Amino acid sequence: MQRVNGLHHITAIAGPAQENLDFYAGVLGMRLVKKSVNQDDPGTYHLFYADAEGHPGTDLTFFPWAQLAPPRMGHGLAVEVSLEVPPDSLGFWGSRLEKYGAQLGSIETSFGDKVLPLVDPHGLRLALVESASAARRPFTPWDGSPVPVEHQVRGLYGAQLWERNLAVTEAFLTAVLGFQRLGSENGWTRYGFADAAGIVDLRETPGTQRGAWGVGSVHHLAWRVEDDDEQLAVREQVESAGGQPTPVIDRFWFKSVYFREPGGVLFELATDGPGFAIDEDRSHLGETLILPPWLEPSRQEIEEILPPLRPAA
Repeated sequence: MQRVNGLHHITAIAGPAQENLDFYAGVLGMRLVKKSVNQDDPGTYHLFYADAEGHPGTDLTFFPWAQLAPPRMGHGLAVEVSLEVPPDSLGFWGSRLEKYGAQLGSIETSFGDKVLPLVDPHGLRLALVESASAARRPFTPWDGSPVPVEHQVRGLYGAQLWERNLAVTEAFLTAVLGFQRLGSENGWTRYGFADAAGIVDLRETPGTQRGAWGVGSVHHLAWRVEDDDEQLAVREQVESAGGQPTPVIDRFWFKSVYFREPGGVLFELATDGPGFAIDEDRSHLGETLILPPWLEPSRQEIEEILPPLRPAA
């Protein structure tokens, strides 16, 4: 079996793009490494926040669909995104986020790690996690961040999923994608990898309604595959298990395959390359609107639709 290699990126739905940029780049201090558009809805931004180089596994991205209603929380939905921060940094983050008026919970412990829950300006549930073990992903600090290097977000820690039937999703994760069961605690069961960054915590919620996307919800979770061959191998496993994966879609910075796991959460297989520096100098990532080549002929029309974005406040 060809397994996936941890998280590649997580994509969520935001409200107004400027407010999203001000929070993730201005408050959380993540670097906007790519300012582009949703390739299936080019009148909408696609904003990518990551470490200084946009390494796979550090990337949280957003579709600002401000016209949508809030999500309907329920099974078949990822309900929280967690970001890894360095050890002994939650005190710094609590003070910083309180200064900016963020909605904070109390620091708690989960699976041995200290966790600070919060809610972003558009209702997305987040958690900052001091991981007990160093993340197994590359990380390059961003010198232009308003957050000191010693406290900067290191990348994606994982996500929480609500499932109507836990057993079928657990079987799919382990037998088709190669996840390992890492433990159970307080009604959550954790799956991940011993040698790769990115976990999912599953909770069975059969009494809830079916969840639905909206502003402040996770759109999909993307899992890393090294190259085209690995992607095709995992795609075949998904299809053989009864899944309905899309054909390979060239997103220019990586190639993608989408499918829903048995409980309904949208997953993606994303290749590690070619990466965000294929069309921009690394020192100027995210500074201008970048379109994939097939959308360049429509640049003027697209730019007239998109709201202007100023640098993060």
